[in-house]
Amino acid sequence: MITRAKAAPGQSRYADRSVGCGAMTPDAPRASDQHGPAKWEDLVTRYAWADADEPDAFTFSVIAGKTEDEVIQAFGGDPRASRLMTFAETVEEQAGHLYEDYELLRVVSAERHVIAIEWGYYGSIPEIARRASVDGGEFFSVYRSLNARYQVVHALDGRVDGMFDPFELEDAAWMEPEPEVPAWAEGVAFHMETLCAESFALMERTMGVAIDPGWMDTALRTVLLASPSELFGQSEAAWLS
Repeated sequence: MITRAKAAPGQSRYADRSVGCGAMTPDAPRASDQHGPAKWEDLVTRYAWADADEPDAFTFSVIAGKTEDEVIQAFGGDPRASRLMTFAETVEEQAGHLYEDYELLRVVSAERHVIAIEWGYYGSIPEIARRASVDGGEFFSVYRSLNARYQVVHALDGRVDGMFDPFELEDAAWMEPEPEVPAWAEGVAFHMETLCAESFALMERTMGVAIDPGWMDTALRTVLLASPSELFGQSEAAWLS
């Protein structure tokens, strides 16, 4: 179980970690393999793009039981102040504010789920997972930082029931104490060269919706997020599972 440390003032966070009313993006249904004959290896192959050099950092979150507006609010954004942006455009804009609390969130709806995409880390924060899944919702996120740090988080009905670094699990059998694996991740073998692909495959298997890499180049509904200090104050509990 890992915790996420907040960046020091003046320090980039990426260097250390990384169909509601008014929706601007159309529903993008995709066929899920969760209920079909697809093998685990096929799912991992589908997400080979996630282990490539581009994008170099990201957080993808899948939320069930919520609207786009509700997800935006849970992440600390204003649903009324959205615009359309591609992933590359958010990277460029955020890079211009690299040492500030300036985070952008993109959202798209697919198969009655909301997918949140960031060049950032809000989806890796346990309190965001709790807020986005409260009142019967479900949340799953996959995070990779510029420094190749990883995290997978799952929450159900406002409670985080698993958070781990898949990098640590590759050598779990030789670690003392051996890292705990949540029930929904049992039986998954993580490998250095396919950590992200396996994390995305696990997310699809758990949530029942596929992540389309085409969303990276599609202009999606985008909002600016409030800073962590505005959202959580000085509470350390927000960063703990």
